[in-house]
Formats: sequence, structure tokens, C-alpha cells
Amino acid sequence: MGQVNTLRNFIKSFVKYGDNKEILYEIDHGKIRPSKSLQDAIASMLKGNKEFIMIDEQKEVYDEILKQAKACQKDHKKRTIICQGGPGTGKSVIAINLLSALTHNGQFVQYVSKNSAPRQVYSAKLKGSIKKSSVDNMFKGSGSYTEVSKNMIHTVLVDEAHRLAAKSGMFHNKGENQIKELIHSAACSVFFIDESQRVTMDDIGSVAAIEKYAEMEKSEVTKMELISQFRCNGSNGYLAWLDNLLEIRQTANYNLEGIDYDFCVCPSPEVLRDKILEKNKKTNKARILAGYCWNWPKEGRNDTNYHDIRIGDFEISWNLSDGKAFAISETSVNEAGCIHTTQGLEFDYVGVIIGDDMRYENGHVITDFTKRASTDQSIKGLKSLYREDKEMALARAEEIIKNTYRTLMTRGMKGCYIYCTDKALSDYIQSRLPHKVITYPMVGEHQGLQAAESRAFYGKNEQKE
Repeated sequence: MGQVNTLRNFIKSFVKYGDNKEILYEIDHGKIRPSKSLQDAIASMLKGNKEFIMIDEQKEVYDEILKQAKACQKDHKKRTIICQGGPGTGKSVIAINLLSALTHNGQFVQYVSKNSAPRQVYSAKLKGSIKKSSVDNMFKGSGSYTEVSKNMIHTVLVDEAHRLAAKSGMFHNKGENQIKELIHSAACSVFFIDESQRVTMDDIGSVAAIEKYAEMEKSEVTKMELISQFRCNGSNGYLAWLDNLLEIRQTANYNLEGIDYDFCVCPSPEVLRDKILEKNKKTNKARILAGYCWNWPKEGRNDTNYHDIRIGDFEISWNLSDGKAFAISETSVNEAGCIHTTQGLEFDYVGVIIGDDMRYENGHVITDFTKRASTDQSIKGLKSLYREDKEMALARAEEIIKNTYRTLMTRGMKGCYIYCTDKALSDYIQSRLPHKVITYPMVGEHQGLQAAESRAFYGKNEQKE
């Protein structure tokens, strides 16, 4: 600012003759196009990779979005597409395939997520094939659009759109509204959303909000829905049972009878860890996750020997802050991931530690936001709201906490093992399983447990580990 003359003199020292503003016109009206190396790299990431293969209705949704995104470049109309779908219905798979196809088609496309974990994983998969700056320009945070000009981008693919916030920046002091800014920035804006996965006080992503801002930006809206479940062994029944179990909504799925999904309640966190370590040996796709009930102090964040989570004699660190992607690092099975590390990603098996923020009392699953860690920013502002409107605060807290555990417990494609710090909650969940006791060889000795207790627990499958 204030250095216009300095800039003018600098340009004049290198550019001797003008061209009647032709270069300035080209710059102002030019189109940003992806390089051939970028097109090849993203296509290579998908080629032969089973995790990006689309099936059934995913292909139909993909084809329709692809058609509309291409149409925007021909008729210059703004379009907004809202794609709703629960956990494991393929939202991220479609988004990444669209990123590849549209990039190959010459469009300037960006994959957007508020959560950095998915972006970190995709960046790691592309590492070495293209420049870091190219990767960073393809995968963006949702707060990157506060000053982007109208229709500067051909297509934005907004994954986990339920996590969008109003303000951007570290201090939430930038921009007006992320939904509005994203729609404004692109000719075609695509929002993949599951409203039941809003897990912080700042999450404002909703179908109604997207429709509102699309109308303001004069963007034509199309709504689509993904129903078929491809995670949790393709079982919509498991998700319905989970919603019923956590008292999120009433369903007809009282137990897991007849549902092909490996679920069990472990009698100790040591048992849970042993099972996950065993499952991880084959594919490096099993992880331990936990509710945010233990602090994550700055000291020790890069030290796997600094154990943040302690339950009796059991100790484990939160995922390390060492720049490595938790979902694919070969050592992260020794740490615990939280909702912010894993939302938007999937594994073969997950072991979920449920802390004291969710318990079973007086015949109901209750939540207690006071048991969340003080370092948890997802409930920032809840205490103030509690003083102003106790009923509203408790309802918001219940939504956040139950959505958090629902999300964690649906990250596993093949199975989910849980341990509850609240014995009553553990007993309640066991009572909602088919009553089959399974046994397996103990992997190491677990202090504080009777041998019989550590060798038997309720679960769905009768096979020995």
C-alpha cells in the first residue's frame, strides 16, 4: 500500500514500450489452466487404487455433477450442487474422481475441506510426482476464499461441507461466511454434506444455508442424495442400530442380529489396543481413536513416549504433530486419533475409546461437556452459552458429543471395537448386542484385570482372533 509510484517506476525500468494495454487485458481475462504434469499426477493417484473406485449410484451422481460442471463453462451460468449422504456412501470418493476428471478436462478445480487431515493424506499420495505448490493449490482449506474474485475458479469440490464455519482465520476475524465465499468464487460449487456430522460449535454447514447463499449469488441449485452404504461392510443396518443405540433417532434396529459387521465391546483399553495392533499388521489400515476427553498439551506433541491419555495402567499418546498423516503413517497405530484427525477418512478397523463425556444413567445415554478436555476447541463458547441459555447449551452439547462418537464409530469399513470408561455404558451397549460370548488368546498380560474378564466379552462374531 502507498507504493504505487515505486511499482510503476520498477515496471518502467524493465518494460520500455507499451502495447496499448493488450498484455494487461490478457492477464485480466486469462484462464488458469492445470499443467499437464498436474493432470497426469492426479490421474496416476487414482489409477488402480481400489479406494477410489466408484460403484452403483456413486457413478450416477458423479456423471451428473461432471455434466453440470462442464455446462458452466459453456453457458456461463452459476450452478451449486448439494450432495447429501451418510458415512461411507462415497462422498469423498466422488469428489476425488471429479477432481481428476475435471482437471484432465482443463478446468481449474480445487478440493476444499475445513479439516486438514484429508488434504494431508492426498498430498502425501501425490508427494514426489508434482511440486508442493501445485498440490497446495489443488487442495485448499475452507477459509482460503475470503478475497477470491467472482467465478475465479471453474469448480470447487467442498468435502465435509457440514464442517464449514462462518468466519475464517485463526482468530475467526476474516471474511463473512465460508459458504457464501465458496459459491461466489466458483462458476460451479459442489457441496458434499452430512448434517449429522457437525461436531463443533463453529460448524454451520447445512442444506438450508447453502440454498440461501446460492440464491444470493444467483446460482442454480441441484440437490442429490447418496443412500447406499459402502463402509461398515455395506450395512445400513449398522448405522441405523448406532443411531438407535446412541439415542440420536429411533429406528427398528435394536441389535446387530444378522448384520455382517465386526463389532465388540472390549473389557479394557489394553484388549482394544491388542486387537487393533493385530488387525493393522496386514494392511496398515487399523487405528485407535478416542473422544476428546484428555488434554493435548503443546509439550510432547512430537514425542510418542509422552502419553496424554491415561486410563488406569493404560497409556497412549494423541496422534503426533510431526507433519505425518495419521491415516497412512506406519507408526501412528501406536497413537490415538481424534475427530479432527480422522473425519472424512476411513480405515478397515477402528478401536474407539469412549470417555466420560458420554455415559449411561437412569436408562438413557447422556452427555457431559464438562468432561471434555480443556484443550478441545470444538466446544469453545459452550460455557458462555450455558450461562445464557442452559437448555440450548445442553442440546448443542449433546448433538456435538453424540455426532462425534457416531462419526468415530463409522470410520471402520470392516469392524469397530470400543472401550467405555463408564462401566454402565459398556454394560448397556453389551446388552444391545447378540448375546454371544467370544474368546480369544490373550496378547500379553493386562494388569488390573482378572484373566477370565480379559478373555471374554460380548461381541457379534464367534470367530477366534
